[in-house]
Amino acid sequence: MKWRRSEKRPKWFKIVKKLDEAENEKASKISRTKNLKVRGRPHPYMYMYRNSKPLKKTVWKEPEPLLDIFQEKDNVVVVAELKGFKRENIKAHAEKQRLILSAKAQERKYYKSLNLPKGVIPESMRITYKNGVLEIRLKKALEEKALNKVAG
Repeated sequence: MKWRRSEKRPKWFKIVKKLDEAENEKASKISRTKNLKVRGRPHPYMYMYRNSKPLKKTVWKEPEPLLDIFQEKDNVVVVAELKGFKRENIKAHAEKQRLILSAKAQERKYYKSLNLPKGVIPESMRITYKNGVLEIRLKKALEEKALNKVAG
């Protein structure tokens, strides 16, 4: 008796054949597994080829610069870490009890509006910038009550 090759193939063979055909057609991975069913249920190998969630382009965000506000006897000191900015591109503007910081670089921008703990004299602003650390010194404004006592 001679052995003949049977034309009957197991069901998994047909599934693999369908997958190969789909690869040749450059179909998406999801469509390759769409119609795979064995005895009315999805085939276990079907989940091997299913796409996970599509990869999102993650955009790297630079962390916010660190800011500290200190009160001294006659001054309010603001220290900010602004690495990568040139001194010419950093601007600071003060009004009463508010300080506005802005900085620009080639592809970066930074803007921050701060509420200061005490009113300040804007003309007294002294700015130093060294090694990426910005220090702003502002003299405290005299309180109105203190002015009334001195005048009265």
